[in-house]
Amino acid sequence: MNAQKPIPTASLCPICLRRVAARRETDGLDGYIVKDCPEHGEFRTRFWHGPPGIAGWNRPKVPGAPPPVLTESRLGCPHDCGLCPEHGQRTCTALFEVTGRCNLACPVCFARSGEAPAPDPTVGALADRFARIFAATGPVNVQLSGGEPTVRADLPAVVAACRAAGFAFVQVNTNGLALARDPGLARRLADAGLVSVFLQFDGTTDDVFATLRGAPLLAEKLAAIDRCVAAGLGVVLVPTIVPGVNDGQLGDIVRLARSRAPGVRGVHFQPASSFGRYPWESGAGERVTLPDLMRGLEAQTGGMIRAEDFHPPGCEHSLCSFSQPYLLDGEAGLVPAAGQAASCCSPAPAPIAADEGARRAKGFVARQWAAPTFPPKEGGPMDDFDRFLADAATSRRFTLSAMAFQDAWTLDLERTRGCCIHVATADNRLVPFCLYNLTATDGTTLHRGRPCA
Repeated sequence: MNAQKPIPTASLCPICLRRVAARRETDGLDGYIVKDCPEHGEFRTRFWHGPPGIAGWNRPKVPGAPPPVLTESRLGCPHDCGLCPEHGQRTCTALFEVTGRCNLACPVCFARSGEAPAPDPTVGALADRFARIFAATGPVNVQLSGGEPTVRADLPAVVAACRAAGFAFVQVNTNGLALARDPGLARRLADAGLVSVFLQFDGTTDDVFATLRGAPLLAEKLAAIDRCVAAGLGVVLVPTIVPGVNDGQLGDIVRLARSRAPGVRGVHFQPASSFGRYPWESGAGERVTLPDLMRGLEAQTGGMIRAEDFHPPGCEHSLCSFSQPYLLDGEAGLVPAAGQAASCCSPAPAPIAADEGARRAKGFVARQWAAPTFPPKEGGPMDDFDRFLADAATSRRFTLSAMAFQDAWTLDLERTRGCCIHVATADNRLVPFCLYNLTATDGTTLHRGRPCA
């Protein structure tokens, strides 16, 4: 039905990770990645389940200033990541894994955290890595990840070292358990320079956490939010959405987050991808797509959130994410913020240079995911009324967004060459997040735990 001409691209075989020819097919409102491995045959996986239809979902980009080249192109994309000369987008977020240890053993974990972890890098070694990446990228946003970063007793020192390297926006990616259990940890991290907490938060009932994280954790998640807000840290709730587990709680998650605004700055949904410690039988089967999330949010909020509110990104590939800033309205409402990028149903916006898209994305995240502040006015002191206006503008903002990471089934190398979220490796390379975590059906990794090719 209404099939359009396939778009050629390249991918990897999900069984052997061989680079293979692929094509992006559109059938009605749905999108598929189809690839052919000479040894293992054809694979066809749906990655887009409209509406909104894939054909009208686009934010065109034009080349800008090239990103830094840190590795040579010898074997070809995606084997020379680091970034290689074939990459087309600058870094918006650099992710540093500061430990492989974890205080949970989640059935769903992209990093397989806690499985025979290597020793933690020292603060000095991390400081050197921070400095090297800053020299390559400049002041991008940083996320400290793992493993579970809060298992490090010296995490405040790690945060301070990251800030000392020049990074202004430093966020920690955490399950929140240590923040809930240690009354002073959030304050120590804030004093060290932490700006934001990316809090794993999969649902509003304990059965969801028991299924995805192995334990009933709701009370501790809520306590972690309270600790962080009291310490002046911005909090972003990050649900991993798994079909049949928590895709019916999208609206409940938004309502809970809204009830704790403005300390909670928004929700960033992540449909589960088949890499790491995630059931492989789900790889080519049912999966939650970005349009499923948009429609689910509308249906489960009674129309307060509308699918047509959301717009494609100005930085990464259009098929990778959506977002929309809102303003807090009354006691429990949300209304779309004015003056944002066009929604999926608006006329297509003008093309944007890739590096300009990266610059805007960095600035938006740094402003929106931090706690409300009183920023000083350029050129002079800020009087009380200026402070009031500035704080009112930031404290009323609340953002809903989602990112669909690509796995071995859905990988589209055209999309990955536009990736702006890069893992900073131990040997000081930058690898797109999806490629770094990509694993074959038998668990073989493409980049994680491997030196530069």
